Amino acid sequence: MVLIVEKNCSTDSIAKAVREYAGVTRKHAIGEIIHCLRLDSDDVIVSFGEDAALIKNNDDGILLAADGIWSMLMEADPYWAGFCSVLVNVHDIAAMGGKPLAMVDILSIQNEKICHEVLRGMADASKKFGVPIVGGHLHPDTEFSAIDVAIMGIVKIENAIFSHTAKPGDRVIAAIDLKGRIHPSCALNWDSATIRTQDEVRNQIAVMQKLAEKHLLTAGKDISNPGVIGTLGMLLETSAAGAEIELAKIPKPDLAELGIPFSQWVRMYPGMGFIVTAKEENVDEVVSLFSGVGMTAADIGSVNNTGNLTIKYNERESSVFDFTKEGIMCIFD
Repeated sequence: MVLIVEKNCSTDSIAKAVREYAGVTRKHAIGEIIHCLRLDSDDVIVSFGEDAALIKNNDDGILLAADGIWSMLMEADPYWAGFCSVLVNVHDIAAMGGKPLAMVDILSIQNEKICHEVLRGMADASKKFGVPIVGGHLHPDTEFSAIDVAIMGIVKIENAIFSHTAKPGDRVIAAIDLKGRIHPSCALNWDSATIRTQDEVRNQIAVMQKLAEKHLLTAGKDISNPGVIGTLGMLLETSAAGAEIELAKIPKPDLAELGIPFSQWVRMYPGMGFIVTAKEENVDEVVSLFSGVGMTAADIGSVNNTGNLTIKYNERESSVFDFTKEGIMCIFD
């Protein structure tokens, strides 16, 4: 796989673009919130810093997650905002190796037309992924429009995939569905979910369950708003680890055909994408399982104990995040 970057591009410019991207910087406030809300409980196995909280329930743990949609997306394309409100929550449960069961929503309405489009998007996504919306709360008279969704899933506790368990020596694998398009309403959304069939997207969600059941991963996250490099940074921060990755190995579509720079691609939210770590002996099987559901996966680097996320291209390398000085979520004291 040959990387073609934009003219005058460098590892320094890619690192800067990722580090200063709003999808990354808006995560900085998480740490303060965690410190205010964290309450230890014997029933909570993991919580903040993971894609979903895992709560003890005999052998089957309960997964809980919630996500809100950026207001700028609500204004630009309310249908896509509604669709994404379901999509991102389903991803969070899948990233933990779980089965998504049901969702509830909080809908704030300023404009009736926007409301109808949001609901249409939510309904289409709910049907496509086979995860029902079973209730919620309505604010029918707000001065703004917003959609927030919470989701519940299940996973056997012994099979759960966590973000904080990557170890030095693990390989880093990026898996993305490249059969897609840049969404017309958002240049930083790569839409594969509306293009894929119902069976295809459900199989892509289920592959994470299979990887969990086979214990092939050491850690994992869904690729979210910070993009593939930023999401890896979040995983490394929770794992108190570092990594070195090769930009040329990150899965990507034909960027020249799309007319976009590489710096835009690595900041995109993919319609289906995961960043995972695995022991070297399991890499081939992990890549094969992703490939079997139409996702392009590649070993892009390795976890280390430096506390730095470093990107490399040809002879050049740059640090994107130095967790010994500052985190993305700032979740540790």
